[in-house]
Amino acid sequence: MQLMNDTSHKTQIQAALSGFTAGPLADNARHLLRVLGYESDRTLTINPNTAQGFLARFNTHGQLNPEKALLDEWDTFELLFQLTEDELNILIPRRSRGTAPRAPLTTDATTPPIYHSYLFLAVKLRGNAYSRNALANITREVNKRFAMPAMLLFQHGQTLTFAIIHRRTNQHQGERDVLEKVSLIKDIDIVNPHRAHIEILSDLSLSELHRAHSITDFFALHQAWQKTLDSTELNKRFFRELANWYFWAVDNVTFPNDAGDDVAVRNATSVIRLITRLIFVWFLKEKDLIPDALFDEAAIAKLLHCRRVLPVSMPPADSTYYKAILQNLFFATLNQEMNTPEQSNRRQFREEGQPHDTALYLYKRYFREPDAALRLFESIPFLNGGLFDCLDKPDTAQPQRSRQVDGFSDRDDNPLRVPNELFFADEHTADLNAVYGTKNRRYTVRGIIHILNRYKFTIAENTPIEEEVALDPELLGRVFENLLAAYNPETGTTARKQTGSFYTPREIVNYMVDASLHAYLKDALRLNIYEGGGSADSKLAHLLAYTDEPHQFTPAETEQLITAIDSLNILDPACGSGAFPMGILQKLVFLLGKLDPGNAQWRQRQLDRVHSTIAAAEQIDDSTFRESTLQELEREIASINEAFERNELDYGRKLYLIENCIYGVDIQPIATQIAKLRVFISLIVAQRLDDTQPNRGVRPLPNLETKFVAANTLLGIEGQLSLRSPEISEKERQLEEVRRRHFTARTPRTKERYRQQDKHLRTEISALLAELGLPSGTAQELASWEPYNPNAVADFFDAEWMFGISEGFDIVIGNPPYVRADAPGQQALRQAIKDSAQYETLFGKWDLYIPFIERSYKLLKPGGFTTLIVSDAYCHAKYALKSQEWFRENSRICRLDFFRDIQIFDATVRNIIYLFQRADGSEHQPERRVHAPEFGSVNLLQTDAQQNLTHRLFFPEDTEIQPFAVPTVTLDTICYISVGMVVHANKQARGAFGVRDLVSDVRDETHPKPFVEGKHLARWLPATNKWLEWGTERAPALFTSKTFPELYEAAERLISADMAAGIQKLKVSYDDRHLRHNQSAWSFTLWHDLAGVRNRAIKQKARYRDEKPQRPELPQRETLEETSRRFSVKFLLGVMNSTVARDFLMANRRSNIHIYPDDWKKLPIPDVSSERQAPVVALVDAILSAKRADFEADVSALEAALEREVAALYGILDG
Repeated sequence: MQLMNDTSHKTQIQAALSGFTAGPLADNARHLLRVLGYESDRTLTINPNTAQGFLARFNTHGQLNPEKALLDEWDTFELLFQLTEDELNILIPRRSRGTAPRAPLTTDATTPPIYHSYLFLAVKLRGNAYSRNALANITREVNKRFAMPAMLLFQHGQTLTFAIIHRRTNQHQGERDVLEKVSLIKDIDIVNPHRAHIEILSDLSLSELHRAHSITDFFALHQAWQKTLDSTELNKRFFRELANWYFWAVDNVTFPNDAGDDVAVRNATSVIRLITRLIFVWFLKEKDLIPDALFDEAAIAKLLHCRRVLPVSMPPADSTYYKAILQNLFFATLNQEMNTPEQSNRRQFREEGQPHDTALYLYKRYFREPDAALRLFESIPFLNGGLFDCLDKPDTAQPQRSRQVDGFSDRDDNPLRVPNELFFADEHTADLNAVYGTKNRRYTVRGIIHILNRYKFTIAENTPIEEEVALDPELLGRVFENLLAAYNPETGTTARKQTGSFYTPREIVNYMVDASLHAYLKDALRLNIYEGGGSADSKLAHLLAYTDEPHQFTPAETEQLITAIDSLNILDPACGSGAFPMGILQKLVFLLGKLDPGNAQWRQRQLDRVHSTIAAAEQIDDSTFRESTLQELEREIASINEAFERNELDYGRKLYLIENCIYGVDIQPIATQIAKLRVFISLIVAQRLDDTQPNRGVRPLPNLETKFVAANTLLGIEGQLSLRSPEISEKERQLEEVRRRHFTARTPRTKERYRQQDKHLRTEISALLAELGLPSGTAQELASWEPYNPNAVADFFDAEWMFGISEGFDIVIGNPPYVRADAPGQQALRQAIKDSAQYETLFGKWDLYIPFIERSYKLLKPGGFTTLIVSDAYCHAKYALKSQEWFRENSRICRLDFFRDIQIFDATVRNIIYLFQRADGSEHQPERRVHAPEFGSVNLLQTDAQQNLTHRLFFPEDTEIQPFAVPTVTLDTICYISVGMVVHANKQARGAFGVRDLVSDVRDETHPKPFVEGKHLARWLPATNKWLEWGTERAPALFTSKTFPELYEAAERLISADMAAGIQKLKVSYDDRHLRHNQSAWSFTLWHDLAGVRNRAIKQKARYRDEKPQRPELPQRETLEETSRRFSVKFLLGVMNSTVARDFLMANRRSNIHIYPDDWKKLPIPDVSSERQAPVVALVDAILSAKRADFEADVSALEAALEREVAALYGILDG
């Protein structure tokens, strides 16, 4: 098969698309597929070629659902052709395969699902636009009728959509397939196709697939299609381009000083905000809410007064585009209500002499025709929601000036600079080597408008069953979590990276969401007396599964489930950019769609809630506030009816789930902003545009400031908010009502009024609490919390004060940060956590996720569920023991999912997912699952009643290696085990040198000490060594950690590399050369070789009888030294390199990533005489001699003999 020129091929694709403007569907579709390399004369004429013809020929068993298939919308149906092995042989010749007998076209749905063919079908629909869900439903219904996969090509109006379905064999009904995800290339414009669509179609051409994936059969073809249509690669490609642009931009912008004192942090934060707003706008453009002309350089260049470099471009160094177009779009358009015949001056330019107002258009002098600019903006609806609130505010200290953050000002002294080239520059090279830590690498950048134009965006988030081949709103989360966080001024790393967070993959989010909702809904059914036939578990699993099959619950149970969903309060305590809140929202919307397809019950529940609130409001003592509240509530009833009547079915589901059920907290304000943004997009996609209605039918977005808050989840308040008086209860009712009103407030003036009322009520309540005994500092802290400041972070989190939730949450779900005890910049937080006295599970050098686990549990109401994904160090780490014990005794451990062999995140960490319930678990049997070799492939581990289980419950191994049947002593009673030196500059030297500055390949006067790192160590002997600077002004005096010199002066000792937990052959080396080493290796020194050495390090592990202060719980040095004299170093080397030692460490290690010194300490050593040690010592001597003579010497026979000797000493018999 000959590969054609790439440009020529894309031109042919574009020409084939334009052919759909006229002529028969079948001819046009076959021609396009022929251009893509797919053709066959194995076809079938459907007569008539309509929905009725399709039904007559293929729906013989009546399985197709005509409503889901939208049969009434079908204009034409064509079976284009069947592609079989025969055609594949011709289109992609294979040397090693003969030609099979030619078979007729087969479409029998009873044919076993062994795929040796594909069907290509085409459907012309009568309408112009269809949702992704509608097209996916048609694809599923049609595929039900065929034994082989059928690819559908839809024509609707002036656009095409390709739909490909993924199928797998039904494990329970082998003759039927399970229809899984539908992938769509949607809305391809046949007249003016997006370049991204042309590129996707080119990538799907048979020639390109064969070049990239070596197609040999239909299985390979199907896999190649799946990979090509996987949006993951699309996201990665986009991220790489955007990352380069980001690092280029932060060095070429200037923002006002009020945006932050540190220039790097100020620029990073401001550029993040710019990207956030601009990408959000790009999604709005997909909804046809914003005209393309605003991003057309030629059109804008003609609109503005500027020195045009070319007729179609603007001066690269000027900032006219950002100021005149984007800032006016953000602040004076999307954040300002549209003009109406009654109020035609809402959107207008600020005139000379008018006071500064960020709700008015600025930079009038930049425009050739200001009225033309107004016409360009006039059709854009008002969105609200806070994302486009200008952050420039009056300075309370100096009323005559404003605090400039966004820099939306047409004053001449405005320092704002965001050059036009950042938006419209053509591709060129930029030196980003310093950013990426590379040398002489070539990086390319281009204007961000050009980047965005290169990709197709979809406003609907992809789901496990529907995926459009385009960038969906989830990419905002991925971009943020991986890159776009403000620089940490101390480390130069991104803040999110510094706080140890990782973006949680969608399939993990879905898995955890399903598990928690299953448990919650099962409890709701049980509490309401489940009476249905069949098990609740199986029915709930069926309900939660992304299928189009009807649910299996009775009407009474259905009502119970809808009530449970409406009553649900769910929190993500470290929400980041909203992966879990969005996952929960999507799944709850899906469940409501199954349980209540027409929204009758869901709508009524929202109306009932308002009626209940009206009844409560009638009890408010303040007559003025009572009457205004009742009026607002009456309007709310009309608003609810409008929400359901004028929008897609999902809109009412989403809006009231967001208002009443879903909450998020994160310590980074920009994270909560992006989480809110994703919620906004999900609401916009479910709205119907109607240009005959005010604001084009777009319901302004809710205000989510009291749904997603920036706060420190780990620190609660001091004292009890449970202190109550009638006056406090009255004020709290008023505060709840004010926040409910603010949620739907539309105009900046109305929002500000409710914010001031909120502040006033907070101050009054905190003062009343102080009168009742709440500490004054706590009362002041409560009053000063400012939820409406997008840059503020609360130093505490209190669910009642911030969300009005006093009884706790039903579900707490998330992915907390993984931050080590020694991570930079964490000491103040760790100390505050300890000082808070709110935690019972902190122990040793705990990782930050330890308090997150406890805090998440304590935020639950009784019976609530918490599920977090954390590092699997929780299974083995010493610091986790107290936490494990506490939860065994105080919770119900519902499920543990182990991922020891699966890498979920890009980082090296492995993970565990737990599901705990705030309930008694003593007689409950936890479910323990290991996922291997891939996520979702589950093996169940042994379990027992929780009260009978030990800490081994948290180990992913089935069984623990039991104590050996021979006397043993642990290695730490024979050897002092220590990590090596930290060989880089200490704090006083401020990074003046590192290990590379201190080592040499040759020995000289400056570098007299032999030195190794873990990478230099091998099994038995070091592979090589370097020479370490010593005795100079800086070495070792200025090392971060020198360790003590006697550690390296023993005549012989052992050194182990820092090894991966899954290593097959342990690497312990013999040292008789006094080798120094750094922290990448561990030393094992016989206790008696350190006799008389007294220092702080050793005193933490053992003490002599005469040492003060006495520590009775520590071992006595005299005993340890006496024990160590009984053992030969070479005997220990033989044991430590054995498979017995390896197996013990594998089963008992603290982490699935590394083998740590604490793991070695527990290794049992056979307590045998020197005579019984002698055979092992002799074999080790022989191995060492062979290795010294020839490091590559084959010592496998000696090692085999050694293994037998060691096994015998442990009492392990062959077989």
